[in-house]
Amino acid sequence: MAELVSLQEAVAAVVKDGDSVALEGFTHLIPFAAGHELLRQGRRELELIRMTPDLLYDQMIGVGAARKLVFSYGGNPGVGSLHRFRDAIEHGWPGPLEVEEHSHAGMANRYVAGASKLPFMVMRGYSGTDLVAHTNVRQIACPFTGELLTAVPALNPDVAIVHAQEADRDGNVQLWGIPGVQKEAVLAADRSLVTVERIVERLEPRPGGVVIPGWVIDYVAHAPGGSQPSYALGITERDNDFYREWDVISRDREQFQVWMQAHVLGGEGA
Repeated sequence: MAELVSLQEAVAAVVKDGDSVALEGFTHLIPFAAGHELLRQGRRELELIRMTPDLLYDQMIGVGAARKLVFSYGGNPGVGSLHRFRDAIEHGWPGPLEVEEHSHAGMANRYVAGASKLPFMVMRGYSGTDLVAHTNVRQIACPFTGELLTAVPALNPDVAIVHAQEADRDGNVQLWGIPGVQKEAVLAADRSLVTVERIVERLEPRPGGVVIPGWVIDYVAHAPGGSQPSYALGITERDNDFYREWDVISRDREQFQVWMQAHVLGGEGA
């Protein structure tokens, strides 16, 4: 069963330099606290995997923790560009960043393949787009109908880190709201950490709830507010003002570095 430990202990145990790391959570339940702890522990040369790189990955790229980004849509939701991501692509600052871009459906299917212990997944996407020539997919013919389809390779990260609303004392986790690919990421990864808003004696069934059993999770860490400035449905609210403020903070390299030192690297997470 999953071990219940501190966030610091969990991150130190699961993430090593050079790992491929998926910090997932779609719109809400983004594991900011875990990502910030990873940065405070000085992890580098990471292959970052995420369906929608947003502010967290902009921060990780900007401090030089990433060597590669595997992603679909990359932007500040509702605002615009991720300026640290853009600076790394356009100017190689703070270092070069390799990118592998996919569609949302492609990334989701890659996680499903990884979670299912299959080498790839087949889908009808990508066809007719330029992305086929610029990313890691293959077009194959259906052996039954001859239809041209796209094969996307499985994602099996070294580490998956997700946030959830609650866990019980046996390490079973429940999340609800927009489900994203948290479950698939955990099942696909070699090692996993789930941060949670609260520890409860017993998980109560929730409408639309997703339970990840403790026997597929390595560590659970109690991290109240661990998805802020994102949110955990029913417990915390999204900080929309901060998403707008980040557009200003992240545009300038010096201002970004000062903010990160003051709010993340030098202390508790934002």
